[in-house]
Amino acid sequence: MFHAHPGLKNPEYYVPGLASEYVAQRYGIAPGDIAKLGSAENPYGVSPKAKTAVADALDRLHLYPPWTAEPLRDKIADTYGYQPEQVVCGAGETEIISLLIRAFCEPGGKILMPGPCFPIYHLFAEAEGRIPILAHEATHRPAMALDPEAYAAAIDHDTRIVFITNPHSPSGTWLEEADVRRVIEAAPQALVVLDEAYVHYSDTPGYIHLAREYEHLIVLRTFSKAYGLAGLRIGFGVAARPIIDALLAVKPTWNMGQLQIAAGVAALDDNEHVARTVSTIVEARHHVQGRFGELDRFRMVPGSRSNFFLVEILDPDTDSTEVFNGLLERGVIVKDGAVSWRGLDDRFLRCDVNFTERMDRLVDALADMG
Repeated sequence: MFHAHPGLKNPEYYVPGLASEYVAQRYGIAPGDIAKLGSAENPYGVSPKAKTAVADALDRLHLYPPWTAEPLRDKIADTYGYQPEQVVCGAGETEIISLLIRAFCEPGGKILMPGPCFPIYHLFAEAEGRIPILAHEATHRPAMALDPEAYAAAIDHDTRIVFITNPHSPSGTWLEEADVRRVIEAAPQALVVLDEAYVHYSDTPGYIHLAREYEHLIVLRTFSKAYGLAGLRIGFGVAARPIIDALLAVKPTWNMGQLQIAAGVAALDDNEHVARTVSTIVEARHHVQGRFGELDRFRMVPGSRSNFFLVEILDPDTDSTEVFNGLLERGVIVKDGAVSWRGLDDRFLRCDVNFTERMDRLVDALADMG
């Protein structure tokens, strides 16, 4: 007898980027010779200030943390000009996304998202018995960019949640503020979720200020990328107090541990680490764009403002899974669009931006396959 609810009868799971250790063991490649370009991780690693703070917090592991992650909540509020009561902290953005779906969309309710998009949006929606609506028609395929007018037109009167990702995943493309406002204002009856996980790489401060203007908007950010804290799982959202109050009612009481809180507080002061990371990514993004001009079977989809980009496979005689496996054999890890994103089909790979030498490894491996 199956006891879970029907949405979990045949569950689908998120497909993470492969680990270097797995590829090293399977293909007999030294771990140090592998270019890991499938998880959008920080090439410089953890924020030094966060690392020190974690070490200092080890003596507090026997104590329960504040249930709202109060020190981190206060620090985020002070950093971005909000009140602490307008901030919620979570074990990565992914936890907050799950809480939003639970709190703001009833079972059977509709959740709108771009197509393709971050898979967690539709995976969590289905796991909770909600209906994800992927607006594939709103994505301009050659540019893999969201058309804000078409996306706004896809919002129905009974849409409960609308997701916007900026920069977008998996393409890295960017929406200007007027376009984001267009979508927000087209959904007054819904909760709009602006996911700014990769905003540091956009060379802008992002649109976190919009949560002060729109009572039906929450802006999400993460410490996993520019701060290099993916392994600790720290994310947050800012919104009007009624939205935050609802999230506090459904979140696990102690969802943030002592180490997460300490690391997040310290990382927000580590501007040097963030600036160094962003500078390296922007330089490498420009470098790899130039190098893709050497290839005739692959195209780098332009316009990324993130630490990843899409590669379109132009050769009709091969597909993304074949190229993905060929890259693994050459010690390069990327993500296979056919496996990781609904609607991306078998014509695309998503590749991280990393140190320029790893970008060269990617381009050289693709050239070697042709």
